[in-house]
Amino acid sequence: MHEEPTRRVVITGLGSVSSIGVGTAEFLSGLRSGKSAAKPITAFDTEGFEHSVACEITDFDPARWITRTDPDTLGRASQFSVSAARMAVADAGLPEERLRDAPCLISIGTTDGESRDLDQLVETEVRRGPEHMDPALARRVPAGRLSAAVAREFGLRRVEAVTLPTACAAGNYAIGYGFDAIRAGDVEFALCGGADALCRKTFTGFYRLGTIAPEKCRPFDADRQGILTGEGAGVLLLESLESALARGARIYAEVLGYGLNCDAHHPVAPDRDSVAACMQLALDNAGIKPGDVDFISAHGTGTRANDVTEAGAIRQIFGDEAPRTVSIKSMIGHTMGAASALAAIGCALAITEGFIPPTINHRRTDPEVALDCVPNHAVEADLRVVQNNGLAFGGNNAVVIFGRWQPERTEATA
Repeated sequence: MHEEPTRRVVITGLGSVSSIGVGTAEFLSGLRSGKSAAKPITAFDTEGFEHSVACEITDFDPARWITRTDPDTLGRASQFSVSAARMAVADAGLPEERLRDAPCLISIGTTDGESRDLDQLVETEVRRGPEHMDPALARRVPAGRLSAAVAREFGLRRVEAVTLPTACAAGNYAIGYGFDAIRAGDVEFALCGGADALCRKTFTGFYRLGTIAPEKCRPFDADRQGILTGEGAGVLLLESLESALARGARIYAEVLGYGLNCDAHHPVAPDRDSVAACMQLALDNAGIKPGDVDFISAHGTGTRANDVTEAGAIRQIFGDEAPRTVSIKSMIGHTMGAASALAAIGCALAITEGFIPPTINHRRTDPEVALDCVPNHAVEADLRVVQNNGLAFGGNNAVVIFGRWQPERTEATA
């Protein structure tokens, strides 16, 4: 008995809220030019920290994008997710009534949910007592609002809205969720990605771990000093190839497959064999051989634990001829749940525009890494297949494979 062929899944809309540019055109420009967003934190009081640099968004006006919901009823991360979803739908040229009438999915990944509001509530409780906590802030805190607010903004009726809390790999998890839903024919459209806002809790946590860099994030560099926290959202509109062709949509790229695993090896330290296994799962799911991959968008945090482990896993799968491997965290910092979603948008743009973004702030590649990380300047490239890595605390790994859309590609089977 033959299994029914599954539907091909393509990306037709992109929405980017990032510290190097709000809107996909500005994000693309920032990636091409190797723009750095690192600057002193203004989001919260940093007194007592020896260094307090992050990649903060300072030019974001939610009212420009959010039209049906009062932005003040949303936390900052939800403002990011709704705005990025608005951008993605507009970019796809998809009429809102078509979205409302179709079965659809919203999957948004996050690390912190609305921890910016939670920070403020806790500070009020500690300084003044719980009776002074603002109920309006408390109503904004539930992480489920990151996806539910998108559904409410568009007035969606036939929708599943899910928020995935798989930390720094959550954006890729969300894309995988949407990929499966469309491939199986459960939904017509999926708005997938991740969102997080800069917050004191996460900055302090990484600072106490000794992993916050004083000034710059230098992934794969011998002189790296750690991460910079960041914020933002990336949302991709996924739909079946059949739907995209029928409505004459622009296709940025095809989602070829993905892999997930959770090794639970250590609360914070990545495991090389598990990361390698996740990459192999993704390649197998996509029907792709390692030699087909043109470049890797790495998790690339700028810590030794990540960089050496991830590089070792890449060589374990790809051998000594590993593809170019870059980290856009050198530009936008670690945006937590948004990280692999914004990187996925970077992958789609790289395929469409024919370039590989750089790893900036680079001086000398760590010999233990020994990868071509495209230092400091973007390079032009004819790209067919791109791999996007997302790795998270607790051993949550998610890898997505994107490809240039080609009409002649044989349809995958389940």
